[in-house]
Amino acid sequence: MNIKLLGFTRFFEDQLSVLLKEKKYENCVPARVSLEHKHAYRVISEQGEWLASVSGLYAYEAFDRSEYPAVGDWVLIEKMNGENRAIIHKLFNRKSQFSRKIAGREIEEQLVATNVDFVLLVMSLNADFNIRRLERYLVAAWDSGATPIVVLTKADLCEDIDRYLKEAQTVAMGVDIFVTSSYTGEGIEQIRPLFREGVTGALLGSSGAGKSTLTNALYGDDKMEVSEVREDDAKGRHTTTHRELVLLPGGGCLIDTPGMRELQLWDQGDSLSSSFQDIEELASTCRYRDCTHKSEPGCSVNSAIDNGDLEYSRLQSYFKLQKELAFIERKTNTQAKLAEQRKWKQISKGQKKKYK
Repeated sequence: MNIKLLGFTRFFEDQLSVLLKEKKYENCVPARVSLEHKHAYRVISEQGEWLASVSGLYAYEAFDRSEYPAVGDWVLIEKMNGENRAIIHKLFNRKSQFSRKIAGREIEEQLVATNVDFVLLVMSLNADFNIRRLERYLVAAWDSGATPIVVLTKADLCEDIDRYLKEAQTVAMGVDIFVTSSYTGEGIEQIRPLFREGVTGALLGSSGAGKSTLTNALYGDDKMEVSEVREDDAKGRHTTTHRELVLLPGGGCLIDTPGMRELQLWDQGDSLSSSFQDIEELASTCRYRDCTHKSEPGCSVNSAIDNGDLEYSRLQSYFKLQKELAFIERKTNTQAKLAEQRKWKQISKGQKKKYK
């Protein structure tokens, strides 16, 4: 296996040349995480594919879940003699990462996919189509460092594709949109050239959107298990139960992910502007610089709504995401301070034990 096929680009080569100068890594080789288990990982290197776990020192020095490997990550591993197992000693810096807040009340980051070049935001052309959800995916995708691409699936089951397409175009400004059908093959050949040697894409969307079916179409075989959706509400089951990196026969890698019932944003304030360019541009021409777009005179945003150039529901979505991101920022800033205090307290304890 040539690791360049897996996406080991110059970005990671430069890191490797620095790391191998350290004596403690002289027996290590780079590998990519293809599957994440509860307490272990499946990694692929030039020497083979093994089950791996982090070293004791790695676990000791990791203070946050995001510091552990995720599917798509590059790591330095050491093969264990006489076993098909390896130890992970180091995590390479990521060039991109798609994150969300974990479900529930906890304020914690969950890594969905890392080191991807583009994110395929998959939404089916049926009752599951939700423009507000698509806005959320676009905000998160822009912040990940990867290029968002919208894929509208199940075109063979839709009688009014143009309506859905126009609706998607109103929120996905500057983003490529593909209309596909894995059943008829429509649009698949337009997506396939995106994947080439060293390039990684990730599939994200709700259950039943057709992610696994799209993976099979791109792979050219039934690589992923698929299931039917309920006819009454077009909701799907979680056919994909884990994240997995697949090397496509035609070149490139694809990360398939479980369907998401909800996508709670994680620290994506800077990319709100990219997803809501229309509102941001209107806001820049408001009479008052600190206009809240509620009831101020000379508000260009409200004028656009009155003229029918902007939907009121889109502005409400903008406000909702702003509020959500502000809440996450306040909570994470507090948690970061506490984590930093715990980190230095632990380091201090280690130093005291060392010199006793």
